[in-house]
Amino acid sequence: MDAKKEIRDLTLDDIKNELQTIGEKAFRAQQIWDWLWVKQVRSIDDMSNLSKELRQHLKNEFAFRTITTDKIQVSEDGTQKFRFKTFDGHSIEGVLIPTTNRLTACISSQVGCSLTCKFCATGKLGRIRNLYFDEIFDQVAIINQKAMEVYEKKLTNIVFMGMGEPLLNYKSVMKAIDFITSPNAMAMSPSRITVSTAGIAKQIRQLADDNAKFNLALSLHAADDIKRSKMMPINDSNNLKELVEALDYYFKKTKIAVTYEYILFEGINDTLEDVMNIAKMCKRIPSKVNVIEYNTVDGTGFRKPDEGNFDKFIEQLQKNKVNVRVRKSRGKDIDAACGQLANKG
Repeated sequence: MDAKKEIRDLTLDDIKNELQTIGEKAFRAQQIWDWLWVKQVRSIDDMSNLSKELRQHLKNEFAFRTITTDKIQVSEDGTQKFRFKTFDGHSIEGVLIPTTNRLTACISSQVGCSLTCKFCATGKLGRIRNLYFDEIFDQVAIINQKAMEVYEKKLTNIVFMGMGEPLLNYKSVMKAIDFITSPNAMAMSPSRITVSTAGIAKQIRQLADDNAKFNLALSLHAADDIKRSKMMPINDSNNLKELVEALDYYFKKTKIAVTYEYILFEGINDTLEDVMNIAKMCKRIPSKVNVIEYNTVDGTGFRKPDEGNFDKFIEQLQKNKVNVRVRKSRGKDIDAACGQLANKG
């Protein structure tokens, strides 16, 4: 990596101080800030209201670490999958999901993932590195630009449900969200952002202590430790008791209801006993459950239930007063659906 300081690591005061040392007018600092965070350029040469001399000085003094769009695939349902290249040559993926009322960006927080959930393609990659906060921000900026081009509307929602475990890249994710929600940058409401975790109890408590304003989703997939550990090894070190206690702490501090994500697998987590276990968890903390249709991942051995059994499971949850929603898969034909991001091709 370039030894020069990254320009987007600078605060507005840092930029002002830099300009002062070279005799530039102070108002130029705000112009540079707006180019970086409001207009979201990815090249100093694009800062067109700066002099050539000032742009050259910035290029000489600072690195500008950006991601680029390497490939876009479009699904038959309108979902678009982006393969991005990082400055050091790694691939990550993001998704634009259009529905009737929403334009959602699904973004990544790591190159690969270390958690090896048995049903997930990303976990097979291993974790290569954490993404920097500006690489996370760039995914949102690029997908938002595409939404404007195709739909003439900005993104309405952002979900951290792409590659990686967001709470294992805590500082970068939080800093990216600060810029995404800042009125001096992208100005998106935190209530439109959801961070999804496989369950890191310590970091869930940290979210509460940091007074997080965005939504939190736990990838549950089984409300039973034995079943959950078989699918998600992270459960061995962050079991359901620890997670529920952390989520209870989180809710008491933030007053934000929790979402449980629940992929339904045939013959594994689709029984009446599973329904009762979910209902018991939901009584502990104000919450809702998103039941998700499984998207086939080669070599995992997991299958989705037939439609009749899927519907029966939903009915049983409703009978037990669980606030449940069904999340249909999008972008399956281009491997853009939940659990399928694996840099194919």
